[in-house]
Amino acid sequence: MAPRQDERMPEPEMNVDDLWLEETFTDRRVGTIRKMTPVTAAGTTDPARKITWVGETQVMSTMGALPIQFQIEAGTLGEAARKFAPSAKTAIERTVRELQELRRQQASSIVIPQGGLPPGGMGGGGKIQLT
Repeated sequence: MAPRQDERMPEPEMNVDDLWLEETFTDRRVGTIRKMTPVTAAGTTDPARKITWVGETQVMSTMGALPIQFQIEAGTLGEAARKFAPSAKTAIERTVRELQELRRQQASSIVIPQGGLPPGGMGGGGKIQLT
């Protein structure tokens, strides 16, 4: 049975008021810096919005490479390159804290059967599900 018209995925539409020109710079060793220049729908620089610098790197985890993306407060490419390391360190530390919190929540997530526990607790045949 085909989905009804209103159940289909919406069409992805570009926001013509929030377009950016993206330039990528790399040292081919540690990561990349993306210069995000705001542009108008005509493709000209939009002076009403400021250039944004985005750093990207990756760290190895037990599950493989983990991509890390972060803002760099800078006015020039040179300044963004100088601030890359401290910005990356902050982003990596934040990501590690978030992953530790998710792991903690996962470890303490016990699902109680619908209807609650029977009087006297679970007894010998109860099942505990971790989610």
